[in-house]
Amino acid sequence: MLNEFWETSGRLYKILVFSAMGAIAVGLVLTIIGANAHDSSRTYLGLPFIGLGLILHMVGLVVRGQHVRKLLRRK
Repeated sequence: MLNEFWETSGRLYKILVFSAMGAIAVGLVLTIIGANAHDSSRTYLGLPFIGLGLILHMVGLVVRGQHVRKLLRRK
């Protein structure tokens, strides 16, 4: 039934995963640039983006878990 994880996942899950990856990437880039430029404001500006990405990732896990539970109940 769930042979390919990505193929069986829903559209909302995919949107959440890519949004999480994008937010974490922006946060990491800002943090690295701020650390290399010795600019603490830019370093701290990246932290909320990383946090947002982690929250989106957790929401995606919940959405995916609910979807899998629905699929398993139908069998």
